[in-house]
Amino acid sequence: MCALWRRVKVLSSPAYPRLRAIALRVAQSIPVVIGVVLISFLLTRALPGDPAAYFAGAAADEASIAEVRTALGLDKPLIQQFFIYVGDLLRGDLGQSLLSGQAVAQDLAKRLPASLELTLTALVLSCAIAIPLGILAATRPGSWVDHLCRLVVTAGVSLPTFFTGIVLIYVFYYLLGIAPSPLGRLDFIYLDPDHVTGFYLIDAALMGDWETWRGAAKQLVMPAITLALFTLAPIARMTRASMLTALSSDFIRTARAAGLSNGKVLYGYAFRNALLPVVTTLGMVFSFALGANVLVEKVFAWPGIGSYAVEALVVSDYAAVQGFVLAMALLFVVLNLVIDLLYTAIDPRIGFSSK
Repeated sequence: MCALWRRVKVLSSPAYPRLRAIALRVAQSIPVVIGVVLISFLLTRALPGDPAAYFAGAAADEASIAEVRTALGLDKPLIQQFFIYVGDLLRGDLGQSLLSGQAVAQDLAKRLPASLELTLTALVLSCAIAIPLGILAATRPGSWVDHLCRLVVTAGVSLPTFFTGIVLIYVFYYLLGIAPSPLGRLDFIYLDPDHVTGFYLIDAALMGDWETWRGAAKQLVMPAITLALFTLAPIARMTRASMLTALSSDFIRTARAAGLSNGKVLYGYAFRNALLPVVTTLGMVFSFALGANVLVEKVFAWPGIGSYAVEALVVSDYAAVQGFVLAMALLFVVLNLVIDLLYTAIDPRIGFSSK
């Protein structure tokens, strides 16, 4: 009887519908992940080049290439290769990278925190600039702030990230000499912090090694600024457009007529209603930046997941490419779930229905 009563209390709890809805969203993403696995497998097999010929060497004969192909399992029928790959995935085995000689899961676990640290830092920096700039531009249309917002948006969209990165290196490292050498996450005079999260800033802080923390922060500044200049453009543009729409709404005119302060009207009502499309844009920008920051990683020799995927594509390293695509797909699923939760936190009227 007590067990039945506890079950009734759990089912009647306000948190139960939300947990059920989250579980349903996760279940709905399973077909997406299955489709990603299938498509990535087929597309990698369609890549030009023969990985067996590449790793056998330029002087290898046909017999040596055939021997390497057999060792890699590429001599089996395509459908058999697919089921072998799926079986390995179900065991948590993403395969072994032919390029690094290590397990793909190990490579991704080592490189993904570097990309996440760079992308998240760039997004925090871009939001700190783009959102206030978009709000000011919307409240002062036609002013110099509005024109500055348009200029920043145009520059962010027009300037390629590799060009911005090279200019920053030339000015601040070569000419002024105030930036560290753009050679990775940490200068050679520092030792890598003990691996806890993979984020150098967090790991160095946990160790209490503030000298290493400052070294890692210096290395992060220029690549983060380069990526932030690119990501702030859509955020500033969406913030400005959403705020203009919200400020022209009837409820804003009613709030002003009721005598509410300008700050309450602007931030308590207008900005909160304009925040939903900004959050959507922020999620899209994060997804795009995480997978497309390979140019920034190449310019600054940043050992991230993007450069890892490009290097694997060049040599047709099937396991590494498939592991990268699968990792990105899982990140996108988690990101979409987080965005859904943010929607309900921003505007409870949306709800979190499991229908």
